[in-house]
Amino acid sequence: MEYAQTLLTVLGPAADRPLDLPPEPSFLSDDHTPVEFSLAFVPDADPTLRVLLEPGYGAGSLAENGRVGLRAVREMARRWGFGTTQLDDLEDLFFPPDPEGPLALWCALELLPGGVPKAKVYLNPAARGQKRSAATVREALRRLGHRRAFAALPEGDRHLFFALDLGDWEEPRVKVYVVHQDLSAAEAAGLSRVAGGPAQTEIKQFFRTAAGHDADGIEYPDVPLDRRPGLSCHAFTESRTGLPSGFTLHIPVRDYARHDGEALDRAVAVLRRHGMDPAPLVRSLSAVTSRQLQDGVGLIAYLGLVHQQGRPPRMNAYISSEAYAVRPPLPEAVIGMS
Repeated sequence: MEYAQTLLTVLGPAADRPLDLPPEPSFLSDDHTPVEFSLAFVPDADPTLRVLLEPGYGAGSLAENGRVGLRAVREMARRWGFGTTQLDDLEDLFFPPDPEGPLALWCALELLPGGVPKAKVYLNPAARGQKRSAATVREALRRLGHRRAFAALPEGDRHLFFALDLGDWEEPRVKVYVVHQDLSAAEAAGLSRVAGGPAQTEIKQFFRTAAGHDADGIEYPDVPLDRRPGLSCHAFTESRTGLPSGFTLHIPVRDYARHDGEALDRAVAVLRRHGMDPAPLVRSLSAVTSRQLQDGVGLIAYLGLVHQQGRPPRMNAYISSEAYAVRPPLPEAVIGMS
């Protein structure tokens, strides 16, 4: 109950907004719900539950959305005793007077036993304009001491998120998310910039499974993601080498499966391949919705394969709240390989 109250507090007025009203615009989910859950799986342990929130949801403007979000994060910092110096140092970059882009600030909480979550913030590199997003990311990394990090990032179509760990993290991370249009398995396999990182065969296998390119035991040609793009994320924890210590590949499974039954099958296959128990994921879906998985697509939004130096691989499954709408199943003709 303590965490439930925490989430309601972070959401502010949006938590009391009747669902019979139409949603406010939000980039956080397909149906504009300002909440997304995720489970982070590792071998031989229970998964970690996380929730992603938009504190400024319904604020009326992107600028006010950002101001509300900053106040919410600073209130959490006071409540749980963590600093916001890094976020404060970046405020002029990500919160200009007239911001652009799809979001202002999102906050993610890892809900750990004991009632004190780990906090993360997600910021918008395009706040000062899409053409300046690369310069914004480069300058943000420089201010945080990662002067050589930008050069280590892979090429992509745009920088989507800049994220910071706040609070009691063993190794606080700075993360940069890059969009890759028309990404293929072969291209995805070459995205990691982590020294001694995941094998290319492992990345290809995850890509093919998550995207449905090895369905029914058939390995299809190297078909690119021609609808919603894939995302790469590189995490930086030290500044000496300029190299990232973590890499994640995110596949938007909801755009490449006919329905959530297929998406769940793919998630289960990835989990079992990496020695992780899929049962908590199955249970979590029934906790979010009572509908049949075949009746919609988007409940499982993304699958992400995470590699962090010195740790076993992790698999993240991102679960939509579907508070406002359920995306109908996709026709087989859209999903089929050509």
